[in-house]
Amino acid sequence: MSAFHFFKTKNFLKGEKGKDITMLSELANINWHQTVDYLWHLVVAYALAIPIGLDRERSQRHFGLRTFPLVAVVSCGFMMVGMSVIDSTDGEARIFQGIVTGIGFIGGGAIFKDKDRVSGTASAASIWNTGAIGLAVAFNRFEIAIVLSLLNFVTLWALGRFKDKLPDDSQDDD
Repeated sequence: MSAFHFFKTKNFLKGEKGKDITMLSELANINWHQTVDYLWHLVVAYALAIPIGLDRERSQRHFGLRTFPLVAVVSCGFMMVGMSVIDSTDGEARIFQGIVTGIGFIGGGAIFKDKDRVSGTASAASIWNTGAIGLAVAFNRFEIAIVLSLLNFVTLWALGRFKDKLPDDSQDDD
C-alpha cells in the first residue's frame, strides 16, 4: 500500500468534517508496544554512535558529538519507516540506497584538500559508518552495529594515537 493510498483511505487528504476525528482516533490507536520497540532501536543506534562522536569532538574535527548520533538515529529512523510502509524489498532497497548516497554526500563535505594535504577522510568514513550502524540497527542486526561501532572507535582512537607519533611530514590533519 502506498503512503498516498494509506492517507487517502484514512480521510487525511479529503478535507471532510470527520477528518479531525479520524486523526484523533488514529492517535488513540497507536501500538505502544511497537512504539517502544522503535524507540529502543533509535536509542541503540544513538548510543553506538556516541563513542565515535566523542572521539571526533575531542579531536576537534569537522563533525562532532551531536552529528554522529543524529546520523545513526536518522538513518535508522528512515529505514524503519520505509520497512513499515513499503511492501517490497525493491522499495526498501531504494530507501537503503538513498540513505547511503545521502550520507556519502554529507561525508564528502568533510574532505578538504590544501596543496598536497588532504584532511577529513577519517571523519567522512566515520560518518558513513555511523549511517551503516543506524541501518544495521533498523534491520535488527545489532551484532553488526556493535562491531561497526567498536571497529570505528578503535580505529580512530588507537590508530590516531599511533599516527600522532609519526613524523609530521607524513601526517594529514585527519
